[in-house]
Amino acid sequence: MMPAPVQPLFLGQGSAARFGLYHAPAAPCRGAWLYLPPLGEEMNKARRMAALQAAALARQGYAVLQLDLHGCGDSAGDFGDASWDSWRDDVATGLRWLQATLGPALPQAPGLWGLRLGALLALDHASRAGTDAGVVPSALLLWQPVLQGSAHLTQFLRLKVAAQMLGDGGADGGTAALRAALAQGQALEIAGYTLAPALALGFDGLDAGRLAPPCPVHWCEVVAEAGRALPPAAARVLKAWQDAGVAVQARTAPGPQFWATQEIAEAPALLAATGALLDEVCHA
Repeated sequence: MMPAPVQPLFLGQGSAARFGLYHAPAAPCRGAWLYLPPLGEEMNKARRMAALQAAALARQGYAVLQLDLHGCGDSAGDFGDASWDSWRDDVATGLRWLQATLGPALPQAPGLWGLRLGALLALDHASRAGTDAGVVPSALLLWQPVLQGSAHLTQFLRLKVAAQMLGDGGADGGTAALRAALAQGQALEIAGYTLAPALALGFDGLDAGRLAPPCPVHWCEVVAEAGRALPPAAARVLKAWQDAGVAVQARTAPGPQFWATQEIAEAPALLAATGALLDEVCHA
């Protein structure tokens, strides 16, 4: 049975309105996933792959909600209005919506599927869900997760440093000066995005190795060539989680870093690896 057409919708109204694309599952429903996108322009570069994977998951029997977070895409607010707390609230809203929409047809709580910073957001939510009385996801599907929030923020800040050097030949103190400005409450204009301190400082201190989730993890990493293992930093985090008792399954898939390529790119091997990984879990 083919899944129903993709349904555009809004969760909430006014300043709380969040835009989403809902992919209904082919029957019978095997579960549900809430997709959390990466940061800034990576979100736009990855939309094609997110749509392809969401459609593939729907064909496998999973409901999928692709959610534009606060200040992103067609959701309410400007990017400069967003904070890490408002994004965490959006995660909780999306999970509750999936539960309410699918009702008894949903065999377990929805899972969180995140790409890059979206994966770190999924981890942060999952690690807090038990204490914050939020929905504890049944599983996490992590695509190329950001492991250190501080390193990811530095990478983003370097875009402004590079622009400063091209503009007037000086970087005005580099990323250290930009971090100091954020710490003093100053928003920064970076590559067309207004980065607010409430967002940047919210993920700056997060370390994936210390966010062992209370649910199984399916980890997919894009590599340059077939057969390559997880990068050492990812392998260390995976082992730390396994030592903490987390059930983790990891796969690598050759392909381009589609979230950062100049042109929109696809990684078919990642789609295949993700589908196969979830099929293995289901059969097990």
